Amino acid sequence: MTQPTIPRPMISLQSVSKRFGSFVAVDAATFDIAPGEFFSLLGPSGCGKTTLLRMIGGFERQSEGDILIDGESMGIRPPNQRPTNMVFQSYAIFPHLDIAENIAYGLVNRDLDKATIAKKVAQALEMVRLEGLGNRRTNQISGGQRQRVALARAIVCEPKVLLLDEPLGALDKKLREEMQIELRQLQKSLGITFIFVTHDQEEALSLSDRIAVMARGKVLQIDTATSLYERPNCREVAGFIGNMNFFEGRIASIANGVAAVEIGPGQHVRVSAGSGSAPGQAAIVAVRPEKIDAGATQPQGNGAATANVIKARALAGSYLGDRSLVLAEWREGTAPISVSLQNRKTLATASPGSIAGTDSVATGAPIWITWPIEAGVLLNS
Repeated sequence: MTQPTIPRPMISLQSVSKRFGSFVAVDAATFDIAPGEFFSLLGPSGCGKTTLLRMIGGFERQSEGDILIDGESMGIRPPNQRPTNMVFQSYAIFPHLDIAENIAYGLVNRDLDKATIAKKVAQALEMVRLEGLGNRRTNQISGGQRQRVALARAIVCEPKVLLLDEPLGALDKKLREEMQIELRQLQKSLGITFIFVTHDQEEALSLSDRIAVMARGKVLQIDTATSLYERPNCREVAGFIGNMNFFEGRIASIANGVAAVEIGPGQHVRVSAGSGSAPGQAAIVAVRPEKIDAGATQPQGNGAATANVIKARALAGSYLGDRSLVLAEWREGTAPISVSLQNRKTLATASPGSIAGTDSVATGAPIWITWPIEAGVLLNS
């Protein structure tokens, strides 16, 4: 997808690379980040996202390229001479200082009087909902409160860009979800550009205005959460963002913007054709589990919802409360098809032939997998 032009980006990365000996940690990253944007770097461990964040902050020096912040080249400026501040995964809170002293740490070296510092610290405490706790020691507060202290210390200096290196990684699931909401609300209220590093897909999707998916030091795709999920540009992005079924084959024909992809002898699936698609090309059809339906009887007719039909054999079913996950083998030697069915029906009210919950899925029984043309995405093989 073509990236929008940002008239005056807050961050501009221009062919930025980082090498450690012969190892390329970041490979020619080139993109812009808008003022006030919540921008996430997403990818597996070792993909280069933290290295890229550290180069923006000045903690690592790029091997090649340039980094501009608010139109000004950062060159080799150290972190304390950049309009950025960083929140580390470990929080890096000083245990010998109380909460207020931790937050004020970045202000004490500035030419500010004590009253101004105290006012700014009080405002920061209010922003992160820690009013009245300034005198408390950091070993007397919870993990979520320590995370808020780290945030307050970073924002009290009013940076143009806040860098966050997996700041929620040490929290349990419930607290992590609560802090995601608070973090997004804080970013909107401050209007500061946030650059957020995470390996958690759901976290990136829920928080970000845009996301850069990285692998092996390369930026594979930059887009909104919706576009990354619905229209990934390659198999690697499609497989990393959520769950995905892949059907490999070759384009047999294209008619009226629809490609027929042969995935087995005499077996075709149909998907919207891309602009560069052509008959004979190797291709992959990617379909999300929740966009697939499954039935115990063969569908009749040629409705839009059953534009693609595959006969399979049920392997297993898992009841997950709001939905049921069904795995089905459609051809020996291939990965099973994953189907996610919303449990909106009960077995008593289900229509004949439908699958409602895993109780109605018998291992080894034949089932028919169906999905409409628009549910799939055509990817290059």
